[in-house]
Amino acid sequence: MTIFLKFALSGGCLPRRTCYIMSKSSYFTRGRSKTSDKVTNSEIKAEIDVNKSAHVGLKRLNAFASKRKHVKIEYESHKNTTVKQEAVKDETKSYNREVQVKREKWEPPKWRNQLSNIYQMRSKRNAPVDTMGCDVISDTRASPEVFRYQVLLSLMLSSQTKDQVTSAAMAKLRQHGCNIDNILGTSDDKLGQLIYPVGFWRRKVEYIKRTSEILKTQYEKDIPGSVQDLCKLPGVGPKMAHLVMKCAWNVMSGIGVDTHVHRITNRLHWFKKPTKQPEQTRIALEEWLPREHWHEINHLLVGFGQQTCLPVGPKCHQCLNQNICPSAARSNVKQKGKVKIEHESLKEESALSPEEDVDLRDIKCEVDTSCTEDEHLSSIEETVRSRSSRGRHVVIKQEPDDV
Repeated sequence: MTIFLKFALSGGCLPRRTCYIMSKSSYFTRGRSKTSDKVTNSEIKAEIDVNKSAHVGLKRLNAFASKRKHVKIEYESHKNTTVKQEAVKDETKSYNREVQVKREKWEPPKWRNQLSNIYQMRSKRNAPVDTMGCDVISDTRASPEVFRYQVLLSLMLSSQTKDQVTSAAMAKLRQHGCNIDNILGTSDDKLGQLIYPVGFWRRKVEYIKRTSEILKTQYEKDIPGSVQDLCKLPGVGPKMAHLVMKCAWNVMSGIGVDTHVHRITNRLHWFKKPTKQPEQTRIALEEWLPREHWHEINHLLVGFGQQTCLPVGPKCHQCLNQNICPSAARSNVKQKGKVKIEHESLKEESALSPEEDVDLRDIKCEVDTSCTEDEHLSSIEETVRSRSSRGRHVVIKQEPDDV
């Protein structure tokens, strides 16, 4: 058999690898082991050639296999996709950072000095809001549910009403029994007598009754704990809702913006563009004002608006911001705490004419939610001109407005 393999190898009728395997097998070479154990030189050379060819074949197979490992389209595409996604995420993060930096960059140029001066002017805390605010006139000794209910009612009554009138109305309600059961058991006429003379008292009687019924049936005689649910109550808007969350729940959900905050922040030019509605003022103010000032900004500016920065005739000559307030010069030229309207008449009529003090409370103006400050002032000026047309000296005495 060994001779057959030699001839087959030399003749090329069988592959070398096959001959090599057959030569190593005991089935084909058992005859040689019996006859002779000697191996000739030709056999050694044949085995060497077979080993060389087998080694070359293995090299080629390994090289081919190694190439196939690297040529994997799915792996490469997945890797590229992952890299692209990471690059997009990085670009998005950097863009968000740039946008955030741009938003944080803008702020009123002198707001810190202006706010510091307002803190200094309000250091005595002797404004009406300090002693007659919604959290002060509510019964802190009552149960938490009743206290929160009274805070809500006091804010509902304070709309278009001076703090003094709101405080007197709440005192009468507390003496009558200011809880949900008593209010629902009180007739509309009696409730109107208790809250009179708050602004729009007839409408507020309806709001209070409907709100109390909702709180009893839906909230287990407590008030809602979110701004969205509070705004669903009759007669409650965003300003009231944020103040209720702060005073009743001790949660800072947003800045409560009333007429004072709306007026003063626009006078100080604390926005890129002037705002027309209190809700626009709240959104614009929350964009740049640091959150640590949110808790006190309403209380601070309301008292400042009641004492110094009045809606009509602001006392700019007493304000520490008169040199850094953009509206101070214009207001200061027009009036300093008092509006003096003089009418020149004939010498014989104007000679020795006494001054007439006109209180703004004597001048009636139908003010509703749609009436702007300019319209209100124009109606007052028309009334004053009609009185001054008689040739008398007219001086208007002003009192600070409330929330």
